[in-house]
Amino acid sequence: MSGLPQPDILTPEEYLEGERLAETKSEYCAGEVYAFAGTTWDHGLIVGNLVREIGTQFKGRSCQVCPTDLRVQVSPDGPYTYPDVVAVCGEPRFVDDQFDTLLNPTAIIEVLSDSTEARDRGWKLRHYQKLASVEEIVLVAQDLVRVEQYIRQPGGLWLMWSTEDMDDVLRMPAIQCEVPLREIYDKVEFPAAEE
Repeated sequence: MSGLPQPDILTPEEYLEGERLAETKSEYCAGEVYAFAGTTWDHGLIVGNLVREIGTQFKGRSCQVCPTDLRVQVSPDGPYTYPDVVAVCGEPRFVDDQFDTLLNPTAIIEVLSDSTEARDRGWKLRHYQKLASVEEIVLVAQDLVRVEQYIRQPGGLWLMWSTEDMDDVLRMPAIQCEVPLREIYDKVEFPAAEE
């Protein structure tokens, strides 16, 4: 038996109680807490562009869109995450009367960064795909033009679509929205390509 101290493993209830009191956000998976990284200007632009474009298309419909600050409970035992953009069609359901932890997102969008890409593509994507309400998951690169979309198919299979073409359009059938990549990346300046 090792003499090294063992890390504290939190229960989902302990995480949620502490998170509601915390000054900074963190995500939770399998008893471990992950600090929520700060954002870059381009990351913020992409999130803002997506919320604006989707929100405009939701006018007069029973769908709503929310950026980064809304926590999602993926299952009763966690994980708890803060997707960059979450859309809900129909009545949103919450963990309790705090209305700060969503149970039924229809679509989730994550904007990838160096510090979050491994988590976003790894355990977060796997857990999002298990959440019954989620019909679409979109991963958007921030340092190059690249959008990946996962669409739930009958029988629980997922169809993946990706593009690196600025002239393409992200079509999200579950929330009945179409967003041109030019709008997703509006005002984003990409690093110069190395020769």
